[in-house]
Amino acid sequence: MSVTQQQVLDSLARIKSPRGVALANANVLSAISASDGKVFFSINVDAAEARAWESVRAEAEAAVRTIPGVTTVMVALTAERKPGSAPPPPPTPSRGTPGVQPVHAHKPPQGGQSPMARQSEIPGVAAVIAVASGKGGVGKSTTALNLALGLRDLGLKVGLLDADIYGPSVPRLTGLHDKPELNAERKMIPLRRFGLAIMSIGFLVEEETAMIWRGPMVMSAVTQMLRDVAWGELDVLVVDMPPGTGDAQLTLAQNVPLKGAVIVSTPQDLSLIDARRGLAMFRKVNVPVLGIVENMSYFQCPHCGTKSDIFGHGGARHEAEKLGVPFLGEIPLHMAIRATSDAGNPVVDSEPDGPHAAIYRAIAGQVRDQLKGVIAAA
Repeated sequence: MSVTQQQVLDSLARIKSPRGVALANANVLSAISASDGKVFFSINVDAAEARAWESVRAEAEAAVRTIPGVTTVMVALTAERKPGSAPPPPPTPSRGTPGVQPVHAHKPPQGGQSPMARQSEIPGVAAVIAVASGKGGVGKSTTALNLALGLRDLGLKVGLLDADIYGPSVPRLTGLHDKPELNAERKMIPLRRFGLAIMSIGFLVEEETAMIWRGPMVMSAVTQMLRDVAWGELDVLVVDMPPGTGDAQLTLAQNVPLKGAVIVSTPQDLSLIDARRGLAMFRKVNVPVLGIVENMSYFQCPHCGTKSDIFGHGGARHEAEKLGVPFLGEIPLHMAIRATSDAGNPVVDSEPDGPHAAIYRAIAGQVRDQLKGVIAAA
């Protein structure tokens, strides 16, 4: 049963804004995306009123869920200061004014406690690790998937979350295009292939759909894919992070209970500069850096085996030594890795006895060893 935008608007008509105006008429709704039972939209309000609107957001999400045919709902609250306006004055505690707390009410974690320590663990998941890069185009998603498969080959129960909302690659890399189903608790059941539990925003929207979302909308989607998915019992959940080090990436790092991060870079200086920023971001939120991977480390001719350093060589190893983090390994620029990835049959699974699968499993072994004490010994 298809769901229309009008049905969504009708369901929101009975929800009132903090001023008593029907939500559908309050001029705060973004464009509504309704396709295949998946509904996405945001509520855009002034930053000074954000707290008062949170209950409205929750009511709106609950109302849309009651529409017949709706399987997934993501409603984000985006709060912005109006252009040209001054920051709102801090509310007086005696008035009990809803909104942002005064500055003195916000205290940093005491005793150097990590921001991650305030977050609740994902039920059944022993460790969540991020695979990140300072920039796009360095093979992060391919590395994340083959790392997950390498951990699987070491006897661990592994899941893979594609958190790259704007450019999800996991559906193509895995050859999966089905829609997740819901269980009795209305949680999404991750798709399974290669022995992995897999979730991606790409399973919920069409491949050609442009994700023109604000940061809070992205965070709402990622949170739902973490919390509203029946992951089951996992030793490790590998999160394919969005590239870059902007606000969305930092907020994600602060809200996901990460046990470590793997940085992916290519050898050349430009990529290493961005990798350095990515590493600095994780250190700022006290997330352990498990190490750096040098992807596209060299080109190996498939005919004669000659190695050519197209992007230079050894830069990531040198950077790891300089920054005092483990160097996890070198992955070549090779046609087999590219071809198997494009075909949805990653090299660790399709060529398990080949040299490239051995490289990924060696990297996975180092990651596993650093997670001992968090995950059960395999």
